[in-house]
Amino acid sequence: MQTGTEFRDDARRVSRLPAETVKRLTEISPMKACYGAFETVTILVLAIGAAIVWWTPWVVIPAIIIITGRQQACFVLAHDAAHYRMYKNRTLNDVVGRLFAMPVGISMCTYRVIHRLHHNHLYEERDPDTPLHGGYPRGRAYLAKKLAKDLIGLTAYKTYSYFFGAPAINEDAEKVKRPLDDTSPALRKSARSDRWFVAGFHIVAPIVAILTGYGIEYFVLWILPLVTTLQALLRFRAICE
Repeated sequence: MQTGTEFRDDARRVSRLPAETVKRLTEISPMKACYGAFETVTILVLAIGAAIVWWTPWVVIPAIIIITGRQQACFVLAHDAAHYRMYKNRTLNDVVGRLFAMPVGISMCTYRVIHRLHHNHLYEERDPDTPLHGGYPRGRAYLAKKLAKDLIGLTAYKTYSYFFGAPAINEDAEKVKRPLDDTSPALRKSARSDRWFVAGFHIVAPIVAILTGYGIEYFVLWILPLVTTLQALLRFRAICE
């Protein structure tokens, strides 16, 4: 089986846990991966379907909350695939990971490069995740202000810039400017081609929705939570991590 050699194997991987425990916790389970994928799709279909059938605030608002959670689940599945942890078969792993990443605006292959830097340079100057979760706790007022900006869609562009290879830069992570320059040619090529597929999807999807008479539903049930409530949920997760 191929391994993800781009994730550096260094002294930090030495664990004090018993070897058998580490092996059990890191074992790839195709059945669990299939269950996670099936559950995510099923809940999304049911929530979206219910909202379309009963188009009232009493159904649409709860549906948006449920959809937000499943969109975040798509992020999780893309993360696991980026680590090659969904399926032992590398091709299947990447296909499934990209399919779940694409609808939520993630280039999984690009994220693999960014995330590699996060793990290989954890809390160092080159860690691209430091601007996302560094410096907490910062007080309730600061958090409330950030969440308000999340919920009105003002921070979504930062999230998707990150997943397209342009992570946020601050004084703690000034060296992370062009992450795709610090990877193998194969990974760089797959990242760049994957971004075109993701961009293409998000150009075609609204056109198809409008032509089929579901333009408003597509915007309200998918794009709106993607750029508002999901951003707040992702912030909470980053802080907790």
